[in-house]
Amino acid sequence: MRLGFGFSPCPNDTFAFWSAVHGVDRAPGLELEPVLADIETLNERAIAGPAPLPVTKLSLPALARVADRYAVLPAGAALGFGCGPLVVCRDDAPLRSLADLAAARVAIPGRFTTAYLLFASFAPPPRACVAMPFHRVMQAVADRECDAGLVIHEGRFTYRAHGLRELADLGTLWEAATGGPLPLGVIAARRDLDAPVFAALGDLLRRSVATARRAPERPRDWVRAHAQELDEAVCARHIGLYVNAFTEDLGAPGRRAIEQLLQRGRSLGLLPAGPSPFREDACCSP
Repeated sequence: MRLGFGFSPCPNDTFAFWSAVHGVDRAPGLELEPVLADIETLNERAIAGPAPLPVTKLSLPALARVADRYAVLPAGAALGFGCGPLVVCRDDAPLRSLADLAAARVAIPGRFTTAYLLFASFAPPPRACVAMPFHRVMQAVADRECDAGLVIHEGRFTYRAHGLRELADLGTLWEAATGGPLPLGVIAARRDLDAPVFAALGDLLRRSVATARRAPERPRDWVRAHAQELDEAVCARHIGLYVNAFTEDLGAPGRRAIEQLLQRGRSLGLLPAGPSPFREDACCSP
């Protein structure tokens, strides 16, 4: 069975899934075909796009909108501590806190991203939110197209080079409010896949992450071929932050964090109600 697998070209994803899509780690009867795209493109494809992928990375707001059709796999998630999106502005901007954004134009990496959900839950509504691909956000702020921006992925390490400063760390706010890790994105598979296939996918991704963590030099060339930020040190910091024990196995703390963020979004009226994002009939590989 050949299944399309959507994930981003960011270093953490290409690092974690190199083994699974190159056949280094295998699952009998399964083959994953990589479909690399910006996270918001993957979100939109799962929600309303043509030919939704059988396996795909999703932000939490997108997951909430498709939880009747997709369920979270136990491996591959971007989740942890100290990894949250940042709100940034120009060094010379008069902004000093999130409260100052009420009259601002804010660049966001998509309305279905976890970054936007966190921003909407911690900040007052700004004058305008301007959606754009994540790699354009910092330049849009630097060029004064927007007053502030939501920075994700490797931008967390490079925003200062654009003449920007941190206004708020949304991950820090989440950790202070919950005491737990922040779930940024998950890998989900369609619920109409047979339970043994669903379980085998989770096991395959777990082994793929473990292979990369054990031998990080093996996926390096593929990571660099797709990275927006080609600096070796930035790639290494990006992978070190976003690929961790939770990526290998969500475990109970990871599952709880996902449920917490979905519940917070629903209680604030930011997310629709829906079923559990997990599938209990496929907890282990055949």
